[in-house]
Amino acid sequence: MRPPVVGATMIAMSAVPVLRPARPADLPAIGALMAASVRAHFPSHYDARQTASAAVHIARPDPVLVDDGTYYVHDAGGRIVACGGWSVRAKLFAGPSDDPDDDPLRRIDPATESARIRAMFVDDGWTRRGLGRDIVETSARAAAAAGFTTVVLVATLPGVALYESCGFVARRPVPIVHPDGVQLDGLMMDRPAAVRPG
Repeated sequence: MRPPVVGATMIAMSAVPVLRPARPADLPAIGALMAASVRAHFPSHYDARQTASAAVHIARPDPVLVDDGTYYVHDAGGRIVACGGWSVRAKLFAGPSDDPDDDPLRRIDPATESARIRAMFVDDGWTRRGLGRDIVETSARAAAAAGFTTVVLVATLPGVALYESCGFVARRPVPIVHPDGVQLDGLMMDRPAAVRPG
């Protein structure tokens, strides 16, 4: 059972989350949410060492996405309770990659490449309320409006069920190797940008 919440936390829990584009001033709160979400959700799929590594190397907001205007937050009474977005850049996920084409600044071509869904995290107290799905669908619609026909992501295992419920199909395993040598199992997934699953 969760302890009772008081003060500002009570206000945030009773507030209706509002989806809006992230702002540079949100970056510290986004980083804190990411780390807390990793610590809450990763232990069900990864061991303690993997979870600790992910809290350092995956829970890192990307200011490029914020500057591009393609990253969103759910704001509940001034508290960020969910975040995520999409990208017109080549980079697929936070951290280093062995793929030489994984350039964090290269703009991808809508005619030949898939928009990226990036950095989806939800506060543990706000899960199963449709916030993650709302961000995924908002991102997919925005990508479609920008000319992309498909969206792709590399899922960590705690997110696979959400993405499957949003119509993503698993394509292949992707190892996510952190600078400290710790490896996580990931999964490449994709779906059409404009089609919302029934």
